[in-house]
Amino acid sequence: MGNHADRPPLVLVLAGSGYGQQAPLLWWSREIAAAAGCEVVAPGWLVDDGAAADPVGFVEAAIEDALGDRRPDLVVAKSFGCFALPWAIRNGVAGTWLTPVLTHDEVARSLADASDAHVAIGGGADAMWRPERASGTAARLQTVDGADHSLQVRGDWRRSQRLQADVLDIVEREITRVVGLSDWRRGSAPAGGRR
Repeated sequence: MGNHADRPPLVLVLAGSGYGQQAPLLWWSREIAAAAGCEVVAPGWLVDDGAAADPVGFVEAAIEDALGDRRPDLVVAKSFGCFALPWAIRNGVAGTWLTPVLTHDEVARSLADASDAHVAIGGGADAMWRPERASGTAARLQTVDGADHSLQVRGDWRRSQRLQADVLDIVEREITRVVGLSDWRRGSAPAGGRR
């Protein structure tokens, strides 16, 4: 697997089970990546009983179907899409993990093994955000105070919108970092930096 040097950076955007590609955090993540000149692959899926029984296997199969032999430069995933964490760690792919299901042992173990090329963001009011289960990780973990699993504050749309804008700032920084690394590999200076 691998990307050719003349291709734009590839960003893989993975949906949740009930949080599809049209939902705000993923919609804007795709827009940010496209505006940065990245190729975006954003598969859709239906989480049925089989997918729920083996979420890691289901997500890994969906990734293989969507990418073939290519490897993304970055994964941006929401909730169920974060079952891609074991795959990303095995394949050395950086990730921005929005509300990973840290109550699932394989996801928690994978995040614990993650490098600082990963950032995981969860809501302080989300029962599935259990950052203590990834203790010792080099990944950057961020808790959004008062936010639920959708990274919203119930009953306060203005605060929810501001918090989600802050989360999207993080997504943008990660995409910008990947674009800079891609420029570096192609032999041109990263935007805003020196070689």
